Amino acid sequence: MKLHAALRLVAGVMLLLSLALTYWVHPNWIFFSAFIGLNLLQSAFTRWCPMITILKKLGFEE
Repeated sequence: MKLHAALRLVAGVMLLLSLALTYWVHPNWIFFSAFIGLNLLQSAFTRWCPMITILKKLGFEE
């Protein structure tokens, strides 16, 4: 799997997980969803994403 495909997969899974936790566990988990959204927003402007660094260390290639 390519790096950017893996990044989208991780972001999608994390967002769905946070929404499920919000629904079934506690409404405050919505802040985790907001964190994911803010991270995606800042990475669009700064062109740096912490998950890309992690995925590169795990061996994913561009």
